[in-house]
Amino acid sequence: MLVVGLTGGIASGKSTVSNFLKNLGATIIDADIIAREIVEPGEKAWEEIRAFFPDTVINKDLTLNRKELGRIVFNDPEKRKLLNKITHPQIINKTKELIAKYKTDPNIPLIVVDAPLLIETGMEKMVDEVWVIDVKPEVQLRRLIDRDGISQEEAEKRINSQMSTQEKLKYADRVINGNLPLEEMLMEVGKIWDMVVEN
Repeated sequence: MLVVGLTGGIASGKSTVSNFLKNLGATIIDADIIAREIVEPGEKAWEEIRAFFPDTVINKDLTLNRKELGRIVFNDPEKRKLLNKITHPQIINKTKELIAKYKTDPNIPLIVVDAPLLIETGMEKMVDEVWVIDVKPEVQLRRLIDRDGISQEEAEKRINSQMSTQEKLKYADRVINGNLPLEEMLMEVGKIWDMVVEN
């Protein structure tokens, strides 16, 4: 059974592609969901964030104030490194566990690890193929501003905090054109699915 790492820059259409693959029958391991689970109140990563970050990142109900934490780490590279050091090892371990578990199920046609930082965290070594969604910076910027309702400056900071799409493409086994209209892009993904699963 093939294990695919799906990645792309912020606002590249990754969730859309991931949902489409899920509807076709793939089992999705979503790194963003794992990242949310490991920072639930009382979890190890939550305890460490509470110890190393200002009180403003914890809400009154003890949940993580993700917006405030995001604002801090996107404006301070050192704080971003610290957060990554706390969360990345746990995300990687949980992903490995899930891959091992799903590989034992003969009814799963394809395992997809949906991870924005697949390459940055070295998780590309855990998959058989890397699929990168290629999207032009101006398209990415417009989508991010529209999606998150943030300023252009804030959007640029978030995009620049990640590895560029050009850099990610060097690792790609397959490239999905994220600049296409939605239907065309998904048709492209459907063709890839037919190649790797149906054959």
